[in-house]
Amino acid sequence: MTDQQNPLSAADRSYVAFVEVAWQRHIRLAMLLSGDRWRAEELLQDSLVKVYERWRRLSRLGDPHAYLRRALVNNHTSSWRRRRRESLFADVPDRATPADVIGPDAVVLRRALMSLTAKQRAVVVLRHYEDLSEREVAQVLGCSLGTVKSQNARALGKLRHLLEESFDPVSR
Repeated sequence: MTDQQNPLSAADRSYVAFVEVAWQRHIRLAMLLSGDRWRAEELLQDSLVKVYERWRRLSRLGDPHAYLRRALVNNHTSSWRRRRRESLFADVPDRATPADVIGPDAVVLRRALMSLTAKQRAVVVLRHYEDLSEREVAQVLGCSLGTVKSQNARALGKLRHLLEESFDPVSR
């Protein structure tokens, strides 16, 4: 059956419109959480499926962007736990990413972000990239406000230390 024979329902049309906006809005969050473009796209797609399963209720009662953000964080945490912090590779890549695609500062920053624990990275990304308040971050992550504050402080301290080392002209 083709789309012309089976038109989309109003709920499906509203979901498609949501996805078009949400993809642009949340792909960078997914990239910052996962550290990889391909994993980010997969993470966002999986999370959008979860949103679709609850779309009729979410579109009426809730904030679908908040639900999607929470789903992204939860899915990322679940995949991280399954992988156990280690990614084993059978083969070394043939070549590195071209330098003009990602600047050297971005590479250093990405490495520093990836050195944080999954929870610290989620707190930093939600707090400073998504610009959520500490209370909103605690709500998204399902933890206490004190946990958000302590994880943020530890993460920023670690990032500060790592980035000072990386950008210190004496150490270069």
